[in-house]
Amino acid sequence: MKKVILITGGSSGIGKAIGEFLLEKGFVVYGTSRNASAISNSNINLVDLDVRNPDSIKACVSKIIELEGKIDVLINNAGVGITGPLEEIPLEEIKNNFETNVFGPIETMKAVLPQMRLQKSGLIINITSIAGYMGLPFRSVYSSSKGALELITESLRMETKAFGVQITNVAPGDFATDIASRRFHAPVIKGSAYEKVYQNQLDMMNEHVSGGSNPIEMAVAIHKIIATKNPKIHYKVGAFMQKFSIVLKRILPDKTYEKMLMNHYKL
Repeated sequence: MKKVILITGGSSGIGKAIGEFLLEKGFVVYGTSRNASAISNSNINLVDLDVRNPDSIKACVSKIIELEGKIDVLINNAGVGITGPLEEIPLEEIKNNFETNVFGPIETMKAVLPQMRLQKSGLIINITSIAGYMGLPFRSVYSSSKGALELITESLRMETKAFGVQITNVAPGDFATDIASRRFHAPVIKGSAYEKVYQNQLDMMNEHVSGGSNPIEMAVAIHKIIATKNPKIHYKVGAFMQKFSIVLKRILPDKTYEKMLMNHYKL
């Protein structure tokens, strides 16, 4: 029987690339969008889902189980970016980011786990970020939300191993997607102590995304993980130096690593 895949945030960017690639490989693929009926350029089945709404999550998962009788793989891909000096990011935007990047994936995992336990099998892939391995300037909220999901995965793996459920993280670096246009940017405030340096950082971030890797690299990596009998706890996908930065954080003294980051970001 074909494996049934659920991808949150499957209507654009990395999620869409993964979904279309897995569809070509013969999987049954369901993607999600907050307004699936408004998406006309998708080859995969799209279901309504707002990861900030637990009822929406339960309805989406129930619908797929009703249609297919199972869910073999959950790919928690839905997420949003956020930038700004922490001092100037509105609290409601911080809460929204954690609702989407942390609490949404948690609730989606909680929704599929009863079915996976019943099947005595299942795979959950949480899409995090290389930014989740380090505190980056003007991306404090994003780094911390993705870092939280990394640690949640580590814990949940041990809690669910006895049920035949496998859970892993995949941390991408910079990929050429439309995430920059959907990211919340705290406004550059005229006269702010952060005005010039934050504007420079915004320009650099957008340049990195537009010059990022092809999302198909993530799709290929996800396909390999699905085909792996015993997936690792952590995977990183991206440019060599982005992945190597994680290694450097482990081996360098804290202040040396901090200085390296500040030099990189011209701070």
